Amino acid sequence: MSDLTSLEMRSRIDAAGALRLSFERTTVGEPAADEVIVRIEAAPINPSDVLLLFGPADPATLRASGSGFDAVVDGTVPRAVLPAIAGRVDRSLPVGNEGAGTVVRAGRDVEHLVGRLVALRASTGTYSQYQRVKAGGCLVLPDGLTARAGAAAFINPLTALGMTETMRREGHVGLVHTAAASNLGQMLNRLCLADGIPLVNIVRSSTQETLLRDQGARHVLDSTAPGFADKLVDALEKTGATLAFDAIGGGRMASDILIAMETVAGRKLTQYSRYGSPTRKQVYIYGVLDPGPKVLGGPIGMSWGVGGWLMSWFYDTLPATDVARLRQRVADNLGTIFASRYTAEIGLAEALSLDVIRAYSRRATGEKYLIAPQRGLP
Repeated sequence: MSDLTSLEMRSRIDAAGALRLSFERTTVGEPAADEVIVRIEAAPINPSDVLLLFGPADPATLRASGSGFDAVVDGTVPRAVLPAIAGRVDRSLPVGNEGAGTVVRAGRDVEHLVGRLVALRASTGTYSQYQRVKAGGCLVLPDGLTARAGAAAFINPLTALGMTETMRREGHVGLVHTAAASNLGQMLNRLCLADGIPLVNIVRSSTQETLLRDQGARHVLDSTAPGFADKLVDALEKTGATLAFDAIGGGRMASDILIAMETVAGRKLTQYSRYGSPTRKQVYIYGVLDPGPKVLGGPIGMSWGVGGWLMSWFYDTLPATDVARLRQRVADNLGTIFASRYTAEIGLAEALSLDVIRAYSRRATGEKYLIAPQRGLP
């Protein structure tokens, strides 16, 4: 198997701002003593994958040529934003953050994994036929689970667990989550219900509100509905939540949450303070659904924080024993709390069809696409 090759999807933006998506054939190489070669059988399309695929390219400029694994998609990135992505200019980047498949070969120290179904994260890209990765970074899937069930075993499950772990470590008792009808939001709702954590879900339509209530969510607020600000204050008073995770990023949502938190905290003061309540209030921005400016203002007091939060960086701060504990919980609950549901399953070559690109790049709430890299191979 030393000459094993793998077709993989690549994204490249050059110094002139030209984007190109294409397939390349690479040599997998022999596994080291602690490595395995995994035949990728399922890989989800996450928002972070879409961001890497297209960067800041203008969607209106995308055009396709060729077909199958000879397909190429070209686009244009505005020159004004090129300095912000200087680190990736003129680099051909593999795409796909996570996936699952069967171990087809292993190094001498991990030969017992041959034939096992594993989930993995791979910086070298899971939108490919094969990946050579460290065995220690793989999650062996329980018997009875499929690659489809384990394909999204890392990013969303560990993000949801990271949020509740952050809450506990920082001394909060409840959470607020925006864009809460997403695949991740539904997962976080199930986790909080299982763990008895008060959760305030903020959505953007009555349909999304109904979706979450039907799944047992107790506090669901439509930010587009009249009286949202007052309902948010009421929900925060009932839950005691002083920590929020915001997937929107731009606009006033972080500020609106802090104002509501300060309103609740201020009601508990026994005497007036021009600095507001000393109760600590925190909003972590972890997504950029709105890439516009982040606007803060209004009566938020002086005890608050707004910062960025990234799942992988958070786990880098944890002891290895805690990481293992959280990963094991994911493995034990992939069919329940951490189950992912997919809108459609596509082959690797289909992912560069313009019609399919339009569908998965919309990132519509609750929609998630799955790539099956072995489908349609020559």
